[in-house]
Amino acid sequence: MSHAPRRLAILAAALLATTGGALAQGAQCGGDFGAFLDGVRTEARAKGLSEAGIERALANVRPDPKVLSRDRGQGVFQQAWTQFQGRMVNKDRLARGQANLRKYASTFAEVERQTGVPGPVIASFWGLETDYGAVLGDFDTLSALATLAHDCRRPEIFRPHLIGAIELVDRGYLRPDQMRGAWAGELGQTQILPEDYLAYGTDQDGNGTINLLTDVPDVLMTTGKFIQSMGYRRGEPWLEAVRIPANFPFDRAALVSKEPRSEFAKLGVTKADGSPLESDGMMASVVLPQGAGGPAFLAFPNFDIYLTWNNSLTYSLTAAYFGTRLAGGPAADMGNPQPGLDGEQMKVLQQRLATMGYDVGKIDGILGANTRAAVREEQMKHGLPADGWPTARLLTALN
Repeated sequence: MSHAPRRLAILAAALLATTGGALAQGAQCGGDFGAFLDGVRTEARAKGLSEAGIERALANVRPDPKVLSRDRGQGVFQQAWTQFQGRMVNKDRLARGQANLRKYASTFAEVERQTGVPGPVIASFWGLETDYGAVLGDFDTLSALATLAHDCRRPEIFRPHLIGAIELVDRGYLRPDQMRGAWAGELGQTQILPEDYLAYGTDQDGNGTINLLTDVPDVLMTTGKFIQSMGYRRGEPWLEAVRIPANFPFDRAALVSKEPRSEFAKLGVTKADGSPLESDGMMASVVLPQGAGGPAFLAFPNFDIYLTWNNSLTYSLTAAYFGTRLAGGPAADMGNPQPGLDGEQMKVLQQRLATMGYDVGKIDGILGANTRAAVREEQMKHGLPADGWPTARLLTALN
């Protein structure tokens, strides 16, 4: 269940830091599709890929309008977090995840030994992305990447992955007909983009090839190395469900507000079962996905890995919470959150905030970080709990 393109905003920022000439050269797009592919062939040859491999990879590549349609609309993230996680972190997926942790215990242990990434973290992505390999996606990977690279929206992101996909064919890792996955070009049981497949792919089962579609040991070690590359901190938590007192200063509940855990303990934050929170210097943020009345979490530095994987808070918090459950953590108290806004109401709110001078990004009906920050400021101005959760009351106050 990929919500690609994930990590793309971060990758785009990195690419924009490169020289203008290099970016322009890598961002060729538009025009005749055949001529575009000829340019891709030239770039692949310059990288040292064989003529035979290039032709095998590109022989049946065609533009795919369904890919562009998916790229333009990702409405799933308009769902409230409790609704989304309730659908994704279900009993069946939890049971199968725990069964897989037992089945592949020795491999997970070796992955953690080498990378520091524990099994439940990897299994959380494995379960959400493809239901542990059951649903890999049915888009032709090479055509999907070529379509997105040809499209002039974000070619600097997708063209390198198209070249990477050709290299996967040239190295003999996968045949073109095997390369079917998510609409944005991810492959395999944890939905890895081609350049990451090449960089972190590991033949963990020693069968002579790296196959992230069918070889579970390869999938687990590759995913562990990939997560390690994002800066995962060995031995540290990533997320914890907590209780927040009614008098909590909600303006301090934001991902960008990182404080020592001891400070939150002083403010009356406790563990989910009511026991005292550790009073130490571990940095954390209070996250309230549906405001003061809803579930509450402490997010630690390792939670940033989930945001790097997918910068939607809805997805990232679901995946991280799923990981805590797979690790034996308690179910979060979902509370009784105030009703939020539907997609159209959210667009109205975003437009009003933009008119007021706030940078809320695209008017898309999705509650992103910029919209939450603007909502928090307006809540403070109107004497409402500054929890970043927009309600009809706030929308009325902004009339």
